[in-house]
Amino acid sequence: MINFKQVSCCLGQQQFLYDLQIAQGQVVAIMGASGSGKSTLLNLLAGFITTDDDAARIIIGDQRVDLLEPAVRPVTTLFQEHNLFAHMSAFNNLALGIRTSLKLSEIEKTQVDKALEQVGLKGLGSRLPKELSGGQRQRVALGRALVRRKPVLLLDEPFSALDPALRQEMSALVKRLAMQNQLTVLLVTHEPKDALELANTVVFIEAGKVHWTGPSAAFLQHKDTHIKAYLGQSC
Repeated sequence: MINFKQVSCCLGQQQFLYDLQIAQGQVVAIMGASGSGKSTLLNLLAGFITTDDDAARIIIGDQRVDLLEPAVRPVTTLFQEHNLFAHMSAFNNLALGIRTSLKLSEIEKTQVDKALEQVGLKGLGSRLPKELSGGQRQRVALGRALVRRKPVLLLDEPFSALDPALRQEMSALVKRLAMQNQLTVLLVTHEPKDALELANTVVFIEAGKVHWTGPSAAFLQHKDTHIKAYLGQSC
């Protein structure tokens, strides 16, 4: 369980306040208009932004994490830019998720090989990022997230630069990997199709707060005026 209890912060002139519970093992689509606070929710969970309320609590499982540094939180974030090192092979880019020194044990090397296989890059570990397609580079970044072995995976619009076919392929891969590795996944997206195909649950953010949460199919059929306006439906 991920639990946000009165988690607030102020960025510029905008105030954000989140109260939210997410069940373990869920794939959750975080949706809402630009600037509503979707990425802020993820950044608070990852520790890149800190709460400004002493009463706030962010709890993952039975562990309070809002007092922890980002590096030790049970969370991995995958950004749209991938953050791969151009001079390193795919194998070493993944290995960084285990040890920044790249001095891996044989067991850890096996973990990297397994992750490459899981993301469909078996046999491509020696290639540099420039020798891989855009989708393959995305898979390297996803593999690095897997080898970190954190139970929560945060995806901030990771597929927005991909063409529709590749986007669908990556969505299916994330869903499969989430099930295989028992991950809880929070995905920021503007695409209703992502919510329907990938997510069990939608969290809809409006003006810095959780406005609605529920099953993804129900979100697309909801009569709420804010949701209908977001989806481009007549009210």
